[in-house]
Amino acid sequence: MAITFHTEGVDFPAIDKKKVADWIRSVAKKYGKRTGEIAYLFCNDEQILTVNQQFLGHDYYTDIITFDYSEEDYLSGDIFVSIDTVRSNAELYSVSFQEELYRVVIHGILHLCGIKDESEQEKEEMREAENRALEKLTFLLSSRGVS
Repeated sequence: MAITFHTEGVDFPAIDKKKVADWIRSVAKKYGKRTGEIAYLFCNDEQILTVNQQFLGHDYYTDIITFDYSEEDYLSGDIFVSIDTVRSNAELYSVSFQEELYRVVIHGILHLCGIKDESEQEKEEMREAENRALEKLTFLLSSRGVS
């Protein structure tokens, strides 16, 4: 089962696909899940707006849209990530683009694991789960001599 990364209308972000895929698998495992077919599509704001309008009936920009095809304990889905909005949010929250990108990447996986973010309490739980996952990534990258 594969975790794949694609782009449409944007340059490929500077990520190590193998290490990020390993990180995603380790986070899924923490929630008792295994990864099936997961496809990331990095795109621009216009592309994600089109997806949002066409499939969800929403007329606004967003940083991520996750389509969940999971079955039992196998996570599968298509995850659209707007590089434009990730960049804007990084500036808004005064974090690096890379940190915000990793946060959004794992946000989609956490949704597939069943974590929601509709209520204020759920948003707080999601943020805590994202932070724990980011700590794990930082450890994995630093222990392998990569920053």
